[in-house]
Amino acid sequence: MRVDAAEARGLASALLVQFGAPSHHAQLQADLLVEAQLRGHPSHGLLRLPRLLERMEKGLINPAALGHHTWQSASMLIVDGQQGFGPVVAMNALAELVGRAKQTGISIAGIRNANHLGMLAYYVEKAASEGMIVLAFSTSEALVHPFGGKQAMLGTNPLAIGIPAGPSPFVLDMATGTVSMGKIHDHALRGEPIPIGWALDRDGNPTTDATMAKAGSLAPFGAAKGYGIGLAIELLVASLAGSALAPDVRGTLDADHFANKGDLFIVINPPAQPHLSQTLATYLADLRLSPPQQPTHPVTIPGDGGQRRRTASLQHGLEIDADLWASLSGALAAPSPIATQDVYS
Repeated sequence: MRVDAAEARGLASALLVQFGAPSHHAQLQADLLVEAQLRGHPSHGLLRLPRLLERMEKGLINPAALGHHTWQSASMLIVDGQQGFGPVVAMNALAELVGRAKQTGISIAGIRNANHLGMLAYYVEKAASEGMIVLAFSTSEALVHPFGGKQAMLGTNPLAIGIPAGPSPFVLDMATGTVSMGKIHDHALRGEPIPIGWALDRDGNPTTDATMAKAGSLAPFGAAKGYGIGLAIELLVASLAGSALAPDVRGTLDADHFANKGDLFIVINPPAQPHLSQTLATYLADLRLSPPQQPTHPVTIPGDGGQRRRTASLQHGLEIDADLWASLSGALAAPSPIATQDVYS
């Protein structure tokens, strides 16, 4: 079914307030979820709201927390997220980093003990719109098997990069697993098979069954190369944020543990170079106009698909599972436990 984005944002925010969140924190968390839904990433959208509310109800999320900041040096910030909403803790840290990078040229924040940040593109896009180059990394529970292995040992460990480039920044946002586990959950919710090559079952066999994949492991993207990048992110984030390594991470997908994964932001204030932003924008335009292999499929750059889906969703309404929407709407009308439909188990 399709729902107006403003209505979805309002419902999500109202539910978060109902479960104890300050209004401005609820609005930020809701905006992050709806933005992911608008861009065609339901795995990081409203599908995650029932689990967030369940974690709030169990006292696993501190909805008022902003994060405790400790500057270890002029450029290195350590953030204890105090079990706050991921977007609230991250945006608060990012504001500090942008201000510091304007003074020092570069700033870094290692974040631990914060809840799931969601779509990393959201953060790097905002900071890049302020003229900053931004790199973001997150870790998670062990969900991805190493190249040549069959046991989940790494997180999906997404990375995002934002670079100012004319009227709108260049934004790359990708997981180092073939897909995110959230996408597996989305397929399980809708009862749809997954493509072969996405995941292994618990016995290490390739599977197209999303439910079987949840009990198994995801493949690294690009075989050994993706595995290497994912492993580097695992070590980098743990080293700078002081967070747990994947086999010991809890609290991103479950409603039984405090969150102990890590997040890392690097903000760079690029040296002033006349016309650089326009030069980059022209280059990106030339890329889009370069000859495609198939005339019906023009060349795109990262983020184009999401922006196209966002425009369509704003015009026609965002697509959401009907049962999920009914569950959320019913919980607001008559407060009650919200079914998570076992997609996270």
